[in-house]
Amino acid sequence: MTTRAGFVALIGEPNAGKSTLLNRMVGAKVSIVTHKVQTTRARIRGIAMDGDAQIVFVDTPGLFRPRRRLDRAMIAAAWGGAADADIVVLLIEAHRGLTEGAQTIIDALKERATPGQVVALAINKIDKVKSETLLALTQDLNAAFPFARTFMISAERGYGTDALRSWLGETLPEGPWLYPEDQIADLPLRMIAAEMTREKCTLRLHQELPYELTVETEKWEDREDGSVRIDQVIYVARDGHKGIVLGHKGETVKAIGQQARAEIATFLDRKVHLFLTVRVRENWLNESERYSEMGLDFRDGDA
Repeated sequence: MTTRAGFVALIGEPNAGKSTLLNRMVGAKVSIVTHKVQTTRARIRGIAMDGDAQIVFVDTPGLFRPRRRLDRAMIAAAWGGAADADIVVLLIEAHRGLTEGAQTIIDALKERATPGQVVALAINKIDKVKSETLLALTQDLNAAFPFARTFMISAERGYGTDALRSWLGETLPEGPWLYPEDQIADLPLRMIAAEMTREKCTLRLHQELPYELTVETEKWEDREDGSVRIDQVIYVARDGHKGIVLGHKGETVKAIGQQARAEIATFLDRKVHLFLTVRVRENWLNESERYSEMGLDFRDGDA
């Protein structure tokens, strides 16, 4: 049996659908999905099998104009993921078209794509536009960059994603699989659990606050009855933020905990006891330890 294996980097603007596509390809939720931009922070690797091919997806943070240290570290992680990949897939939202941000990414790809690296285009959310608009957009994008292939997909509905996965499997280099056949992600479980809780915070809380908080798994205790106790800390930058996360009589953090616990339990397929603590760390955005927990390099945030 000839096996194939390699890395595929999904890049694009924030909210282009990269996390949704990754979860669709893997067949399980390994990357958080919200309506808010810039929610993916770490390069999350999801692993999909297609016949004899093992496709290791790198879900990179959305590419945008960085302002803070965390932003700069996220951008460095995104381009680092693209540089290390055998294949790069640029995701463009059909209804937004060739935006200024998309053009900036294409210009950067011309400089950064390594010799021999395959770059494909996936136009996402095609159900939101008419076919003639899609055709014109495809022509414009392929005139802007020599993409190896163009795919029309809906990551949310699954349209066109099987064809994309098959092509990726056929295009990856021959070689042994990089992970066990039944593994779907290479992030530690404690980090995936923290990401799931952060997703619930992001969905529940005010618009600005999610970028000022992070979640870490402090303790993980496997119990004899098969259940797991998970202790997590929600770090916020200000006292006022702590009150928002806790909510009236602790109702908000309780709701976040219930939702996160249910999702983590489904993912782990076991009973979960989840305990959340909210702590104020005014300078967490400038602490190297917090970046290590997110899988980011603190030094990449240097201006």
